[in-house]
Amino acid sequence: MFELGHARSFIAVAEEMHFGRAAARLNLTQSPLSRQIQMLEQTLGVTLLERSTRAVRLTPAGRTFLAEAYRVIAAAESAARITRRAARGESGLLRLGFTAASAYRSLPRLVAQVRAKLPEIDLVLEEMVSDEQIHALDGNRIDLALLRPAARLFDEDTLIASASLTRERLLLAAPRGHPLASARAPTLQDLDGEPFVTWSPRGGRYFIDLLDTLFESGGVRPRIVQRVNQVHAMLALVGAGLGIALVPEGARGIRMAEVSLRPIPLPANARPELLLAWRRDSANPCLPAVRAVVLEGGEATR
Repeated sequence: MFELGHARSFIAVAEEMHFGRAAARLNLTQSPLSRQIQMLEQTLGVTLLERSTRAVRLTPAGRTFLAEAYRVIAAAESAARITRRAARGESGLLRLGFTAASAYRSLPRLVAQVRAKLPEIDLVLEEMVSDEQIHALDGNRIDLALLRPAARLFDEDTLIASASLTRERLLLAAPRGHPLASARAPTLQDLDGEPFVTWSPRGGRYFIDLLDTLFESGGVRPRIVQRVNQVHAMLALVGAGLGIALVPEGARGIRMAEVSLRPIPLPANARPELLLAWRRDSANPCLPAVRAVVLEGGEATR
């Protein structure tokens, strides 16, 4: 196998067609350059150059090797460049978990930001509820997570770090034709006694706790008629006339003709929070760069 340095020397001689000019270009004297070309020819077992006192010419084998040498040098330089970018976290692969509700607004923004600023990083996306994402981080099955707050994230001995990515308003979802779907602006007190579609404990414990606190502080008791795991299922049931619901503002991305989404004044602590979470000891070199892009302009790390 020939050395890359010898291939570069051969390219210089082939392009200059003169040992003196090629040596000057490579910051060498002629004697070491001649030895490199001789060693290259011995390694390949062919004559690459016809030499005379007045001229240097490529042999047929030399012309063939020149084309291959260009490709080899380009491939080696590309490999070095890609490796350096990977070491800086500017290329590679990152596994991202996300909740279904985040897919309507936060996830598309995140993906667009990463594609624009880190185009050589491939994102592998996996939808999971928040508890599943925490377990996936624990098991190093994902590198980054878009999830809701959970007590586990704030244990003193946890290896998972998190940062607040966004807070969004809750909107009132009501069937078209329902009194709360039109006329005056709805209030929290309007929900008292109304049939209500809400989250299932399996995937929506965060929202259940948030709404329980909201209703208790407001002295309101909606009548729960159904529990589901996903916002789109919740809106489908609202559209079918089963009841009303409170859903994150990102649900505006789900267009259902039979559902009216209306602003409703609620306390600031009733705004659902979305976190970005990762392992503190992650070995993925892409993680710092992606995290910085996503959190640009965001809140401080917890």
